[in-house]
Amino acid sequence: MRLAGLSAVVTGAASGIGLATVQRLQDDGARVFTIDRAGDTDLTIDVAAPGAAEAIIAAATATLGGLDILVCNAGISGFMPLDDHPDAFWDDTIAINLTSVFKLCRAAAPVLKASRQGRVVTIGSVMSRYGDAGMAAYAVSKHGVLGLTRSLATELGPAGITVNCVMPGAIMTGITAPTFAAMPAFESFWRDKAPLKRIGTPDDVAAVIAFLASDDARFVSGHGIAVDGGAMAHP
Repeated sequence: MRLAGLSAVVTGAASGIGLATVQRLQDDGARVFTIDRAGDTDLTIDVAAPGAAEAIIAAATATLGGLDILVCNAGISGFMPLDDHPDAFWDDTIAINLTSVFKLCRAAAPVLKASRQGRVVTIGSVMSRYGDAGMAAYAVSKHGVLGLTRSLATELGPAGITVNCVMPGAIMTGITAPTFAAMPAFESFWRDKAPLKRIGTPDDVAAVIAFLASDDARFVSGHGIAVDGGAMAHP
């Protein structure tokens, strides 16, 4: 198993892409410390809460005895037109999707530097590279995650740490399924836009995360990797 003997932290681990990632990393041999504000994980905490990053890394390293892999998956999304856009919605989106990722990486860096195989995988979105009406907060947060990933890859590379961003496209999760069900045309749009002609699954994303966490990706760093069935390969 390619992750045998390695220790990982996964945020947003109770469902969807996070849960699939936990299961895949465990299948590949890693020991995984799970985080989610919804509970049913090793530590229940809001990643955006004051001091959360330090608490997460302290609890994880105390349990695992170290840290090799950090997967920053926790995030929120939502449609909010500019005319009705409250400050709180913007602030919450940036705090959870972007600021918490920065703080977690900062808290984890000293521990990852001691690893023989330091890996950071952030979760962006295909919207890390474009914008859309009503999605200002989300788009800005995910653009920021990609920029943060590239900056940290440059800074942490000399310590042997790789940092990459996985950018999911249309993925069927517990969060997106009701939207697809309520808006069949929306689901059809993304299915038809993807040359592979289907909606992705959490397992599709988890497989790429596991690759980036492994030694197979030892010379891959600073990149945003779309997992979208080819949807963004054409206009």
